[in-house]
Amino acid sequence: MITFLFAALLVPPVLSSSTQVAAIFPQDPALRIGSSLTATCSVSAELGIHASSLFWTLNGKRLPSNTYSVLGPAALSVTLDRLNGSRQQSGDNLVCHGSGGHVLAGSCLYIGMPPEKPVNLTCWSRNTKDLTCRWAPGSQGETFIRTKYTLKYKLSIGLMFIPTVCVCLLPVTTDPPADVHVSRVGELEDQLSVRWSSPPALKDFLFQAKYQIRFRLEDSMDWKVVDDVGNQTSCRLAGLRPGTVYFVQVRCNPVGIYGSRKAGIWSEWSNPTAASTPHSERLLSGSCEPKSGEQNSTLRRELKQFFGWVRKHAYGCSSMSIKLYDQWRVWLQKSHKARNQILQGDKS
Repeated sequence: MITFLFAALLVPPVLSSSTQVAAIFPQDPALRIGSSLTATCSVSAELGIHASSLFWTLNGKRLPSNTYSVLGPAALSVTLDRLNGSRQQSGDNLVCHGSGGHVLAGSCLYIGMPPEKPVNLTCWSRNTKDLTCRWAPGSQGETFIRTKYTLKYKLSIGLMFIPTVCVCLLPVTTDPPADVHVSRVGELEDQLSVRWSSPPALKDFLFQAKYQIRFRLEDSMDWKVVDDVGNQTSCRLAGLRPGTVYFVQVRCNPVGIYGSRKAGIWSEWSNPTAASTPHSERLLSGSCEPKSGEQNSTLRRELKQFFGWVRKHAYGCSSMSIKLYDQWRVWLQKSHKARNQILQGDKS
């Protein structure tokens, strides 16, 4: 028992794992290029280490002793002048060592230029419950500085005017139109009907929308865009090739949020929907295809006659122009049938 007590007296005090050996202040600072830094290493008094026995390294290189200052028995500072930019993304390593070279404490220095004001701020909402913002840094730079961004916004209550409150109407976007359907228009070989449903977010009374349609041939990557669809959820494509497969997509742009006339951001295009136009009746009936010169002459005559019908009306997806176009197509088909019947009667 006496032997055990004697041995215990010879064992030096052991610090628990929770005891802090030393600390550096400031810890992991962000500094401007060309600035100066004074860092202090404070050692725990329980170690019995005097500050004069400590030394500093920066990125593994020992710093000269003339940059040190002994602030007390357990505190040693170092002063760094005209700092250069950090060499690595993890920062520059400033380390306080004991006399034997073992590490007591460390700090990372992030040296660079302060960030500039962000640019190209864009905010949008896919519904009335969230807001997403995106921006670009003011400058890329060549230094590694951890940057914290703070986004501030103010909420307006309806259309009420509140003094000293800035109401900023931000552009919004939404999901693509849903349930896009493309179908034939009877036996009209050069038309397709496109119908779709508004995205759920646009069913809110705050929003209106305008739509765009684009379509292409099955064997082509060139899209043709129809811009004048407006806010309707259906449109008829005319002037298409008979007996041809087309791919169609629709997208929307929210407008009219809180009474603003500012357009929103176009949504993504809907998934492609395919449909084919009917084959031409004249070719399927076995009649010979007209010669090139005759075909061009007939086409010019028919187009001239059609444009005479719609000269005073809007062109595009408006209901009036489509109605007139349908009437003209019906009349044209009846004319061809009547002419074929007369020719067959003459042959008999």
